[in-house]
Amino acid sequence: FRIMAGKVKWVTDIEKSVLINNFEKRGWIQVAENEDWNFYWMSVQTIRNVFSVETGYRLSDDQIVNHFPNHYELTRKDLMVKNIKRYRKELEKEGSPLAEKDENGKYIYLDFVPVTFMLPADYNLFVEEFRKNPSSTWIMKPCGKAQGKGIFLINKLSQIKKWSRDSKTSSFVTQSSKEAYVISLYINNPLLIGGKKFDLRLYVLVSTYRPLRCYMYKLGFCRFCTVKYTPSTSELDNMFVHLTNVAIQKHGDDYNHIHGGKWTVSNLRLYLESTRGKEVTNKLFDEIHWIIVQSLKAVAPVMNNDKHCFECYGYDIIIDDKLKPWLIEVNASPSLTSSTANDRILKYNLINDTLNIAVPNGEIPDCKWNKSPPKEVLGNYEVLYDEEMAQSDGTDRDLRGRPGQSPGVKGSRARDSGKPVLTTWK
Repeated sequence: FRIMAGKVKWVTDIEKSVLINNFEKRGWIQVAENEDWNFYWMSVQTIRNVFSVETGYRLSDDQIVNHFPNHYELTRKDLMVKNIKRYRKELEKEGSPLAEKDENGKYIYLDFVPVTFMLPADYNLFVEEFRKNPSSTWIMKPCGKAQGKGIFLINKLSQIKKWSRDSKTSSFVTQSSKEAYVISLYINNPLLIGGKKFDLRLYVLVSTYRPLRCYMYKLGFCRFCTVKYTPSTSELDNMFVHLTNVAIQKHGDDYNHIHGGKWTVSNLRLYLESTRGKEVTNKLFDEIHWIIVQSLKAVAPVMNNDKHCFECYGYDIIIDDKLKPWLIEVNASPSLTSSTANDRILKYNLINDTLNIAVPNGEIPDCKWNKSPPKEVLGNYEVLYDEEMAQSDGTDRDLRGRPGQSPGVKGSRARDSGKPVLTTWK
């Protein structure tokens, strides 16, 4: 089984040794640069080239790649929001109870992304919203960048006018001459632990979009800021207060290289159960799972569901002080670089378990297989949602039930009764 060649670039930010160790463990052989191979681990740029109309390249049945061709429908910040907004409207037209709104016109169940506008296209709409609450803080992010690059906070229209106007013409610049940004209402009441802001990095593997089948990795982690949080406007420029990205925080004076400012999800669960109670904690994680599945359902109709593809996404979730989770963004190439010893173990296992699902037992890939691997190969993954199974069992209640209220089938079985375990988000 031939694998890897120099003519495909390694994904930026991946430790080669971690991947190679996983490949060698399976008996996969690294081959010379001029040979072919079956399993690709590609950067998002290479994926675009492979699937572009110009190249005319076609993958054979024994070739599998680690991205969907148009993954950016979920992983570009502007397209993610656009697709979620479209999904809400479609459910509303269908009369789905999920699209129910309150007396203020706000979605009750599908309100899981902060109010967001595209710039420069939605500038006038943003100004109208800003003037409704002029004391609000907003966060600006370039649509196509990662690791906290180009992000800044504003709380005055004059700040955005300075960014948005061309110095010579004093007219709003066009999309073609300036990079597109999203501007979102800043979550200024984040849940704090030790006085510091944090977010969750969760890994979700999608093996197919139609039917949707996805897996949640149990070993996610929290990323903490190095400086205590304050909503004070005087600290808006201090990214060590506001941005949890390790790429930012590792340059701070208070960054700890031993633990890397990270906490495991299991530690967070333990902390919340001891301070807020088990029931409340379970409800929070149910809602996080709900958000992830709904975001995947939102993009499923437009995703190019190529049979040669799978993808491991990095979900970024922020929890506010009312224990409401918010989807911030989804990463197509979540960092696999290890900044600590625990990090290296986690990401080694993540790659290992991902490969076991993508290519069970290290066998030669076959894109025609049913992509429903046996439970024993899941490792630290658990089935988050299986649309085919849900529909065949008559348990797909997403469009009839409500998060936090209707029971559904998780897919695993209770230890004592042998019956499906009930959860509240399906």
